Amino acid sequence: MAVHLQIAEQVKKHRQAQKEFLKLDAEREHAIEEALSLAKAGQHFETNEINRITTEMNSIASAFQFPMRKQVTEQMVKEYILR
Repeated sequence: MAVHLQIAEQVKKHRQAQKEFLKLDAEREHAIEEALSLAKAGQHFETNEINRITTEMNSIASAFQFPMRKQVTEQMVKEYILR
């Protein structure tokens, strides 16, 4: 019976991590969209918030074998808007 409880607890932790990862992914996408909007308008933008979220996501990803996300540079944003 103890094994079943351990498995159930592990599954619960995995589901919680997955929910947190998806929440952070949505926040990251929003932060990227904000940076793109500012860049397109020719205004100053920073990638600090995007990369803070990315670091949190990658911490979860490494523990639960989720896909890792790349850190975003200002150059990446500028290149994207020039497409």
